[in-house]
Amino acid sequence: MSHPDSAPPSYEASQASTSSTNQTQPPPYHNWQEAVPDTSIFPPPPISGFYASGTGNASADDAERAHQFCNQTPLWIPALPSSSVWNEVNSHNIRPVQPPEFNGKLSTPSKGKWKGSSSDRNGDCVLLSHLPLYFAKVDSPFAQGRRKVIYFEVRVSRFRGGPVDGESGFSIGFVAQPYPSWRSPGWERGSLGVCSDDGCRFVNDSWGGREFTGPVKVGESVGLGMIFDGSEVVDEYSKKRKCKVEVFFTRNGVRAGGWDLYEERDEDSGGVEGLEGDFDLYGAVGLFGGVDFEVCFDPAGWLYKP
Repeated sequence: MSHPDSAPPSYEASQASTSSTNQTQPPPYHNWQEAVPDTSIFPPPPISGFYASGTGNASADDAERAHQFCNQTPLWIPALPSSSVWNEVNSHNIRPVQPPEFNGKLSTPSKGKWKGSSSDRNGDCVLLSHLPLYFAKVDSPFAQGRRKVIYFEVRVSRFRGGPVDGESGFSIGFVAQPYPSWRSPGWERGSLGVCSDDGCRFVNDSWGGREFTGPVKVGESVGLGMIFDGSEVVDEYSKKRKCKVEVFFTRNGVRAGGWDLYEERDEDSGGVEGLEGDFDLYGAVGLFGGVDFEVCFDPAGWLYKP
């Protein structure tokens, strides 16, 4: 799978540009029983781990456009969801938003399930859930007094050709919006993800990720989850009160590793801004090359049984 650019970028500008005084609210959440996806509200193309991937790397131009996008576009301030939107998410009726960079077929055969096939030689792109899986205004453990867990699974049935040396792959993750639609989750601010080709994990990391698990094989199902716990953490950089966040990963229904989000609190790599429970988070599936895949947000269809 394609990976971030090989040259470490500077995040000083992006850290400064995302101050709370400049943030904007997301567009109104849709009731998807009444509306069809409006992709115009999503970001259009404008624009210590490894320093590069050992398998493949995205173009420096794509990376630079993404950094510029994040520098210029603040994260959306969380909004309070309506009861209809809240019910949609809690009934697992999660639909995909197709970015301009996606070439292939995509359908929703049943509630909370996606089935897709990206075209051979498709470049990097990310499919996002149409609604957040985590609403900061209502799901924060500080607001509810209990922990919140978000999770979903991806199954791959085939890898085909890619734009570079026939490579193809996917990544599973979560992102805060807005996010550059031509970048996989974990590569830019407000995101994390695990890549299929080398098993590296990425947290706001435009370098080469960190070793985490083995490559994902055809026929395997993998899942990614985040646990927001009411245990209080004080951010050593901002000195603000944060909730404890644990990330966990599954393979074929069995937990196969995880990490404390704050292990990745490295300002040189972008920190963990956007992932600490104070922003809405969307499910994300990154794609590169030809991949046949299924995505499941409905617990009844998961191999993993919490």
